[in-house]
Amino acid sequence: MEKKKILFVSQEIMPYLPETEMSYIGRYLPQGIQENKREIRAFMPRYGTVNERRNQLHEVIRLSGMNIIIDDTDHSLIIKVASIQSARMQVYFIDNDDFFHRKGELRDKEGKPHFFGGILNPLDRLNQADVITGLLNKTHFEQAIKKALDDYAHTGVGGRIMLLGIDNFRAVNESYNRSFGDAVLRMTACQLTNLLPTGAMLFKLDSDEFGIILPGARTAQVTQVFGAIQACMARQQTIDGKMYFCTMSAGTVAYPEDGKEYYKLFKHAEAALVLAKRSGKNQNMILTHEQYSRYVRSIAMRDKLKTSVEKECEGFQLFYQPQIEARTKRLIGAEALLRWKQPEGRMVSPMEFVPILEETKMILPVGKWIVEEALKTCKKWRAIVPDFKMSINISSVQIKDMTFFPFVREAIQRIGVPPEAVTLELTESTIVSDWTFINQQFNEFRDQGVQIAMDDFGTGYSSLAYLKNLSCDIVKVDRAFVKNILDNDFDTRLVEYTVTLCRSVGIRTCIEGVEENEVYEIVTNRCGADYIQGYLFGRPVSPDDFFETYLKEGANDAG
Repeated sequence: MEKKKILFVSQEIMPYLPETEMSYIGRYLPQGIQENKREIRAFMPRYGTVNERRNQLHEVIRLSGMNIIIDDTDHSLIIKVASIQSARMQVYFIDNDDFFHRKGELRDKEGKPHFFGGILNPLDRLNQADVITGLLNKTHFEQAIKKALDDYAHTGVGGRIMLLGIDNFRAVNESYNRSFGDAVLRMTACQLTNLLPTGAMLFKLDSDEFGIILPGARTAQVTQVFGAIQACMARQQTIDGKMYFCTMSAGTVAYPEDGKEYYKLFKHAEAALVLAKRSGKNQNMILTHEQYSRYVRSIAMRDKLKTSVEKECEGFQLFYQPQIEARTKRLIGAEALLRWKQPEGRMVSPMEFVPILEETKMILPVGKWIVEEALKTCKKWRAIVPDFKMSINISSVQIKDMTFFPFVREAIQRIGVPPEAVTLELTESTIVSDWTFINQQFNEFRDQGVQIAMDDFGTGYSSLAYLKNLSCDIVKVDRAFVKNILDNDFDTRLVEYTVTLCRSVGIRTCIEGVEENEVYEIVTNRCGADYIQGYLFGRPVSPDDFFETYLKEGANDAG
């Protein structure tokens, strides 16, 4: 008889077994198990009535999570895999005489059962299975999807395809080792197997990813399946005495709605998984066609951005928006805003390309280019407006770069711009984990005269916490608070109280998004803002247009 090796143990029954999962993996199936195609013979518990013994065995089967049919007699059972899809990974319930050196009742004196439930593969099929989990691999995933599409052509019944990835799996490998990571993959495979509904097909893909095909499923069933997965992964788990915690993210597509061929469906699901992880993890993302198209554009855009950066930031340019002293309407400076033109000439919204720069860390070289260009422009314009100040945005990625702050200090000195002419703007949505480090860096700048501004105040997760923790000179109130200020007295009071609070601790305020004279009057005369920035006084424009609009007259007078 062909030997079978145990590759996978059902985690649902592990609490009832005397040994750990790792003790069973790699063992051969004990001799004496009779197999006939898809039928496995197992022994009934020896004690109790037939009904009691049948119920006890049913309990073990229930714990395994598999859908099987039992045909029992007084002394033995024939266990049949009910689902053809499950047959590829048959479940075996065997007499554990070889493991426990005794036969008999379902449980011993300690309550441990003498039946073992697991999932096994013939050795001659290992080339078709993932060697770690025993699940069928990516090649079979592709074949199964193609078959599902063929079935749809004949039956008109589609379904859903779900890609899953373990969140922060790299941290598990780094915390322990790769061998432990493999054990986590095996446990996850077992948990998913036990959670899936009848007819669902599970596959192991690359790295920490799994694939599930759900024939006939709709969005409601997908939500239910992922909800069960979330609940299962929502607790700390243990393998061989080592604890770990991992959630899962997923991306789901519908066939044939999202594609009628494998490659398109897989890429669509892969994009959904990527965005699920990028959007916070531990969630299932179902992309619309528009979202997927936008994702595809971002991939193409990433390559173009990389080319631009490698060509010394070719295609990037800085636009400048004026900043005005509120009461006098006098120009006091500008904010440098990054713009990018694709090689074919199309201008791209910063909302599209800046997140890509930050995600890929291309913002590091681009950020240094911004500092250089903005400081050179500031020096030129200070010859016309001697107290002109330049505001430069910095991101969380730049903050974590240990070379950035020394570079800024060196650039200020090399280009010859007074430190008091420079303002560094930190967006409030930036996640800061080490306030001590940030304030230490900022305080060194402040001691030299560089100003620190908190941008987009009011849009982050804890505005007052940022105000309390960040050592800053200026708070820029987000445009969201002035958009409806003419119709909403609450917004007016909120801006007024923010200005008052900041002034009480020596912080000046700049109100963003001012587009109408009536709004300007309120934020200046009633709220008492120090500075204004908005379309009322000017949109972001190129350096030449900024000079023509705001500085040319002063340059002529100076000449």
